[in-house]
This record gives sequence, C-alpha cells and structure tokens, in this order.
Amino acid sequence: MNSTFEQARAFFLEGIAHYEAGRLPQAEQKFAAALALMPGRPSVLTNLGAVRLKLGRPADALDLLEEAIAQEPANAEALGHCGAAHAELGHREQALALFDRALAADPSRASVWTLRGTLLKELGRFDEAAASFEKALAQGGDPELNRYYLAGLAAARAPQYAPRHYVQALFDGYAAQFDSHLVQALNYQAPRLLTEPLAAAGRRYSHALDLGCGTGLCGHYLRAMAQRVTGVDLSPNMLQKAQVLDVYDELRQGDVLEFLGTAQEQYDLVVAADVFVYVGALDDVFRQLAQLVPAQGSFCFTVEESRDEDLVLRPSLRYAHSESYLRRLAQEHGFALARLEHAPVREDQRQPIPGLFVWMERV
Repeated sequence: MNSTFEQARAFFLEGIAHYEAGRLPQAEQKFAAALALMPGRPSVLTNLGAVRLKLGRPADALDLLEEAIAQEPANAEALGHCGAAHAELGHREQALALFDRALAADPSRASVWTLRGTLLKELGRFDEAAASFEKALAQGGDPELNRYYLAGLAAARAPQYAPRHYVQALFDGYAAQFDSHLVQALNYQAPRLLTEPLAAAGRRYSHALDLGCGTGLCGHYLRAMAQRVTGVDLSPNMLQKAQVLDVYDELRQGDVLEFLGTAQEQYDLVVAADVFVYVGALDDVFRQLAQLVPAQGSFCFTVEESRDEDLVLRPSLRYAHSESYLRRLAQEHGFALARLEHAPVREDQRQPIPGLFVWMERV
C-alpha cells in the first residue's frame, strides 16, 4: 500500500475516533483531510456528510452523501444520512424515498426506522409512523425514545417525563434559529407576557431563577427586576447563546429536575416559560420548589392547556396540563394561585395553541 493511502486511512481512523467521542469539528477536519487524499471514496464521503449533518449543516452534507450513493446505490448508511439531510431541509418526499431505500438495503437499521417514523408523523400518516417506531423497537432501537414517540401517537402509555437526550438533541439542533423561528414564525410572546405583571407591580427580587432559560428570551426581563439571575438549561448550544446576552449572573447546564433536586440556594422568583411542555409530570417540580422558594416568593410559568386529562402527551411531543392539576399541586405544596390567564402560548401551523399563564406565590 502506498503512503498516500496509509495517510488517508490514518486521517479517516482519527476522524472516526473524534466522531465517536463527540468532537465533531475535529472529526470533520480529519475526514476532509482523508477525502483530499482519496477523492470519491464512499466511506469517507459518507462519514464527512454524517458529521456535517450532525453539525447542523445539512446542505453541506447533501452533495457528499449523494456522491457516495452514486457510487454505491445500496449503501444503507449513506442513504439514511442523505434522507436525514433532505428531511432537515424540508424535502419530505425525497427524504421518505431515501429512508425506504436504506431500509430495503438493510432492514436492521433501527435509527432509520425512527427517522422514517418521525417524518411520517409530520406528514400526518400516524398509523404508518407508529408501525415504523415499532419496527425500530424490534430492531433494537432506543426504547425510551421510540416509546415516547409512540405515546405521542396514543399508541403507547405516555411516560411521566420526556427523554432527556431527546430534549437536549432537539434544542442543540434548534439553537441557531431558535429566537427568530419561535418569535417570528410561531408568534411566541410568553417571556414578555409572563413577566409584565411582575414588572408592573414594581417588586424587586433578590435572586431570580430562569428554568429552561434557552437562549435567554426571559433573561433581560428578569435582569430588570432581580439583583441576581441564574439560568438553567439542558442544551449546551442554547446556553452558549444565552451567555452572549450578558444578563445572567450564572448559567448552569443540566436537567431541570436534577438541578432543583441538588440546588442549595433560595430563589424568590422562579420563571419557567414554555418549559413544562417538555417536563411532563410536575409533582416533583412543585415538591422541590417548595424547599427553594421562600414565603411570598413568586413562581410563574406557562403550560399548554389540557381540557380533559391532568397530563397528556400530544402528537407534537409536547405535554399539556389541566388547570385542575395545577391548582391541586399548588394546594398540596404550599403555593397560592395569584393569577391565571387563558391565552395562546404560541402558534402551530398558524393556529393558536391554547395555554395557561400562571402566577403563584409561596405561602
């Protein structure tokens, strides 16, 4: 074997090691170096495309993956990644065709069954989506994730909480366009509407906690009324955006429930805007906040409204909560309901999503 091939192989193996360790920029660099030495090699094209897809650049991945498929039409890995790239770019029919080709080549690819199910759900083909998630489970796919997807289709019992890795991956991938999409496309006004009554009351808080702070949409409102502001979010990419705002005294990366379970400080203002739709059951949240919020402290949040069940997981994979459930939790854990408003929390396909804006005080 010649030295060029050996060097390309070394770069490729280094790229694999970086990829598996989650060091995506380094993996991209090594795969690109390997491709420069061995142009057109399907395995390198596929892996470089995969890493660019994971870096949130589906358009950059597409040409690489299509070149790999042109050379190896039954390359299930390349077909699956190419389908995922088309799906992220909104090319749903092309994505579905590629997923089907990938599964025809290798029916054991559980991750592709999951991607296919997700796409079919978005297309409103719920029975086919459920069948795909069942196939993913049968092929050894992530049981927590696929059962969560099935529950969103009412094809399985809803879990009490959303899978942590699902929420983190969702928002890590969403971070770059989060603010513009949420505020402009979905008419999201929750941070302003939730904090306006607090500001109007003129109260100054000692320490505000922004649960699920995301990119910091609530941050500057809280900064104006609190001496200290702490933000918590599961997504590192979201926290990078929030850091730039320079409105938080402290930012913590982690799961909301885990943070509350280990927190030592007192917070006389806790805000959770559009957070509990990804938490699910709120019993532990209320129980933990009862230890962290002092008397007369404020707890303000939004939920999507369920008119029937206490807690329901919708096809959007967002939980909805009933007013009676929230009132019961408040009573059980020493919170008084100060104010409650029925209002849309956002839009979905230009339709308002009914929600509850809730302001509570610690008794």
